Amino acid sequence: MRQNSLLFGLVIGAMSLTAVSCVDSSFLNETQTSDLSKEAIFSDSTYTVGFLNHIYADAGYDIYPNRFDGGIWRPGEGGLQTACDEAEFKVTSNVTDGVMFATGTVNPVTISDEPWSKCYKQIRSANVFLANVDNSPMNSRAKTLYRAEARFMRAWYYFMLLRHYGGVPLLGDVVYENDDVDNVNMTRASFADCVQYIVDECNAAAADLPNRRSGTSFGRASAGACMGLISRVLLYAASPLYNGEGITDDPRLKPLLGYADARPERWKDAADAAMRLIRTGSWQVYNRHQDKDGNNEPGWGFYAQFQAYDFTSLNSYNGQNYTSGAYCGHIFTWKRAMGNEREGLWYPVTCGGNGNGGYPTLELMESFPMKDGAAPGKGKYEYSRMNPAKDRDPRFANCFVWNGTECAAGGGNKNMVYTYQGVGSSSDAIYQGTRTGNYFRKMCHRDCAGNHFVTVEQSYCLIRYEEILLNYAEAVNEYYGPDHAEVIGNVTVSPIDALKMIRERAGIEAGDDGMYGLRQGMDKDAMREAIRLERRVELALEGHRFFDVRRWKIADKTENAVTHGFEITRKLDGTESGREVAVRQHVFRPAMYFWPIPYKEVTRSEELLQNPYYE
Repeated sequence: MRQNSLLFGLVIGAMSLTAVSCVDSSFLNETQTSDLSKEAIFSDSTYTVGFLNHIYADAGYDIYPNRFDGGIWRPGEGGLQTACDEAEFKVTSNVTDGVMFATGTVNPVTISDEPWSKCYKQIRSANVFLANVDNSPMNSRAKTLYRAEARFMRAWYYFMLLRHYGGVPLLGDVVYENDDVDNVNMTRASFADCVQYIVDECNAAAADLPNRRSGTSFGRASAGACMGLISRVLLYAASPLYNGEGITDDPRLKPLLGYADARPERWKDAADAAMRLIRTGSWQVYNRHQDKDGNNEPGWGFYAQFQAYDFTSLNSYNGQNYTSGAYCGHIFTWKRAMGNEREGLWYPVTCGGNGNGGYPTLELMESFPMKDGAAPGKGKYEYSRMNPAKDRDPRFANCFVWNGTECAAGGGNKNMVYTYQGVGSSSDAIYQGTRTGNYFRKMCHRDCAGNHFVTVEQSYCLIRYEEILLNYAEAVNEYYGPDHAEVIGNVTVSPIDALKMIRERAGIEAGDDGMYGLRQGMDKDAMREAIRLERRVELALEGHRFFDVRRWKIADKTENAVTHGFEITRKLDGTESGREVAVRQHVFRPAMYFWPIPYKEVTRSEELLQNPYYE
């Protein structure tokens, strides 16, 4: 009998749910539902909610920085950052998805099927929940709320599929059982139909959800999350890759990968969607330049938002009140357990790092401006690769570890990290620990090491307010131009205002002209480049860059280039010298604008068309 990943984890798999170890117990108190029948689960309200909770378990799978499977003994070696120009992957004997994308060897046979199988498993679970929740002994108000959550999560997983593969089969509300395997709809829906389905599901769910969630419900679906997802999917829909340009003229495939016609109005739809969320006034940029102890630190709010669990009570600064403290910009968050996993992925070896998250490219590091907002070497501050954080945008020091950086180590101590090679080099040195001469530390806790028993929250913010501002800026610039502005109360919002708001929070100097290093009077093309740069810097390592360069249709340039690092050598007399070094020639093929549908899927059904250039 033909089997299919659309049916991955059917009745047995869906009903025999075991605990997910990394699901945070603050709102997903682990309710064991293993070995329970469908009837048992939906006859008990606790089990019913437990079933719904597990639909959240893979919400952050696609942006998870250790998603790529390194084999049975190394399950996890990098994520999207190692598959684009953000990071160099850790070299091992395993060929992961990141390795294949960096080297141009992606193919349907060896590519992981997890984006496909995980999403369809959860979509089916959402359908099972929606078909059976009425049987559960809970009040109607709770059922309405939980139905809305399931509909949002179903839309979320469809978007995950959409940006990997283009149009995919839409299953509607149908729950396929084991004996229905030959009747599964395997025909890919058009890109346009998938976008419309996601938008419609989000709008329907938003009507029955609170605007934002807090307390024990934080991390669950909200109307804000629905609006955020609509903003994102419509921004994608308006972008060049999907909005009439495409990568193929094959009449069978073209409608699966985008719209046949290029309509500028799609940018307006994206701008309106972002503005819809902005107008609620429910989310803010955490603009705080003072740490928890009251010490002045420009841009501290950027660091704090990734450790928001620690800073919920810091809800006022400089006359401004922030709802829920550092959580004020979180729109949808993937709740995960306490631990030190991120620190292990990013930190240097002597701080407990394992390198699985990859190492920052010099190109990414040098995209960060100086503290006057100018590009390195272009403003009033001198730039030195030997001391790269001096007079730099404060986000730089919150994202990277370089030679001579103090970093958290085991036992609650601090460790000086030295990445030079030569006399007195350590396990952190270039070619020993790091491939590029530097390390990451974005999202890492300042007091937690990768090899210490102290643990911190490991949640990931999947949609945050800064993304929505950047979505708005991009869509408005493309449709109206850079000078378009809207007034909300006594606040003016425009592309330049959105960028200034983010740069002010970053801790960049306003300058005499109050422009935070941005040029006055930018035309549409210059504004486009400024917005794209800000996305690269602000949203680095958050799963956006891989897809951004594709939707902008510039991956053939950004991903077809040599990446670099910075090598420092120490001599016997203690002097150090540095030089730029080539790390890897990345190879990009037109096929790689989309992921290939796994080979085992397309061979099981003639209805399921493979993406172009993968046949």
